[in-house]
Amino acid sequence: MIDSIASYGPTSGPTLPAPTVTTLLSAEQSRGRRVALAVKRLVDVAGAVSGLIVLAPLLVTIAVVVLVAEGRPILFAQQRVGLRGARFQLLKFRSMVRDAEQRYSEVAGSSDSLGACFKMENDPRVTRLGRVLRRTSLDELPQLWNVLLGQMSLVGPRPAPPREVDCYADWHRRRLTMKPGITGLWQVASRFDSHFDDRAHLDLRYIDTWSLLHDLAILVRTVPAIVACTGR
Repeated sequence: MIDSIASYGPTSGPTLPAPTVTTLLSAEQSRGRRVALAVKRLVDVAGAVSGLIVLAPLLVTIAVVVLVAEGRPILFAQQRVGLRGARFQLLKFRSMVRDAEQRYSEVAGSSDSLGACFKMENDPRVTRLGRVLRRTSLDELPQLWNVLLGQMSLVGPRPAPPREVDCYADWHRRRLTMKPGITGLWQVASRFDSHFDDRAHLDLRYIDTWSLLHDLAILVRTVPAIVACTGR
């Protein structure tokens, strides 16, 4: 893009304006971001493959415990909204009763967080084993498969269900301009907010200041957040 802009010169046709410094810098930044995002995808694939291999014994153990304690299904699949509004099936180890989705209307008005999201610390649909899985964030591990499929990234805004996205204000929708992640700035900086807007502001800060080094820093900060068992 820079080469084509910079090649403008005298022609037999109308004289075209010379490229401005701002235009050239913008094109260079766009190309640099595309390259960085390509590297981010390579890191995601390498991380997901490595995680699935290294954590395979743990994944199998959790699956067996869920099967014995709660029965089938072992995994919970829920439609979520990803990059640019694309929908996909997010995977988790099941931490709630089997008919949790059908019972959503029972708790929809009891969210501990205001705004376009549902967060309930004492959700009655969560099983006793599920509370342990959520507190340690172990229920999120199957999302490494979502990362491998390209539906998610290791780092990014958390993907929301369609019913929550339907309630977004216009400025909230900028969260959908970045691929959703297993962890993100919100998870390491807060883990819980009284209003969805607080989370959205953190997500937009992440998007606006995104870099590969920033992703690395968030991944490093995720470890103590998990060890502290602050998941909900």
